[in-house]
Amino acid sequence: MTRGKYLVTAGDCASCHTKPGGKPFAGGLYMPTPFGAVSVPNITPDLKTGIGAWTDEEFYRALHEGIGRRGEYLYPVFPFPWYTRVTRDDAVAMRAYLASLPAVSSPRAPLRLSWPASMRDSLLAWRTVFFKPVASPPSYATPQIARGAYLVEGLGHCGECHNRNNVAGRSRWSGRLEGGQIEGWYAPNITSDGAEGIGSWSEAEIARFLRTGTSRHGGVVLGPMQEVVQRSTSKLAATDLLAIAAYLKSVPPHKTYADTATPVGRVTEGGTYVSYCGSCHGVTGKGVGGEIPPLVGNGAVSAGGAQNIIRVVLGGLPAQRGMAPMPAVGAGMTDQEVAAAADYVRNSFGNAAPANAEPGLVAQIRADTQTTLAGNPPAGCPKVTQAPLAAALQGTSARSRLEAMTDVTMLDEIDRLLPAIHAAAPSLDSSSIVNGLTDVYCAVLADRKIAPALRAEQLGNFSMLVYGQLKHPADGG
Repeated sequence: MTRGKYLVTAGDCASCHTKPGGKPFAGGLYMPTPFGAVSVPNITPDLKTGIGAWTDEEFYRALHEGIGRRGEYLYPVFPFPWYTRVTRDDAVAMRAYLASLPAVSSPRAPLRLSWPASMRDSLLAWRTVFFKPVASPPSYATPQIARGAYLVEGLGHCGECHNRNNVAGRSRWSGRLEGGQIEGWYAPNITSDGAEGIGSWSEAEIARFLRTGTSRHGGVVLGPMQEVVQRSTSKLAATDLLAIAAYLKSVPPHKTYADTATPVGRVTEGGTYVSYCGSCHGVTGKGVGGEIPPLVGNGAVSAGGAQNIIRVVLGGLPAQRGMAPMPAVGAGMTDQEVAAAADYVRNSFGNAAPANAEPGLVAQIRADTQTTLAGNPPAGCPKVTQAPLAAALQGTSARSRLEAMTDVTMLDEIDRLLPAIHAAAPSLDSSSIVNGLTDVYCAVLADRKIAPALRAEQLGNFSMLVYGQLKHPADGG
């Protein structure tokens, strides 16, 4: 079972087959496509609603050929064009692990597809043009690179996000990795190109990023990749992470900027950047080592699309792995200001990305940006579920103390509260404390009738003060 669990983890199966708040692997999530949404099925061993009645051969055929138990064609949101590279032995091991899980009765939700995509027979034409099962793996220069290719191009299906897709839902299945769009984010170029890709990263740096989600090149992991690191790559063996790195370094460089013209005159002077961003990231974009990521050579900044930097400006980022939180500064900026700052950053400090951060794109992303730091989380302010932190916050009466706090007394109250939390739970890391207190303060502000932009500003100021007093307590005076 151990081997099967490892392979299922490498395939990141739980991320798609577990809906938020649902039972692991019981399905329920909807995957968007250009033609509607496909519901993800239950893959627990339940006999009626899961895969408990499947044979090993049927499971392998689904992975290798994209054909279901009843002979039906599977929609390619299930990444069988990648899983076709998975060996039979590995597929059997994966099924054995899934068969060991608790069975959950969870019928598949209906598909939400437009005609003719709603007819599975229509997939035959797609398969004829775009899909071919892999008969035998290609040869590679070294066994390590071959192992990395198996993980990247097979189980990890990295190109599902990092390859460019066309409107028919076809990815360039193997070895491109030149960057693509996913769930409103931009999955960056991860080829060996030195300017747009990861050619300047060492293999050890790539492995460290996959393990920790942090890098001197790109700060912290963003968007959907956060879940990939948390649920999958952070749990892989060091030898496999280095194999992935070796393979990525072997992928031929692919440039994407040549496909996107930079509009003349779009890159403005840096006044907007200095006003909103310069106090933290610095006038030269170098950030603060180990605390605020650099913008110089930052992969999220220099990606082919501007979506990532816009989302971070509008939604902020929680504290992660010792790094400071980023306030949602864009909540108080106009769409034009966000676009101007993004274009400036993408074309300053040695960066040379396309100036394509249109105000219309900002407005579109703003409409679906819902985060704690922006003051509008989708399901209300998160509840603190980490047991030691929840107990410490309750024991220190954190909620009532933050309710009584004003802008004038904020720093003093933080200085009094942090030692009490440390005493109650000395093993807590700084990121957990920052994010936990921010969640509590989010709930406090949610009860007050204040403008969304002001709520985001107060949450940002609060989270940065908490972080600063944790990291540099003497600086508070």
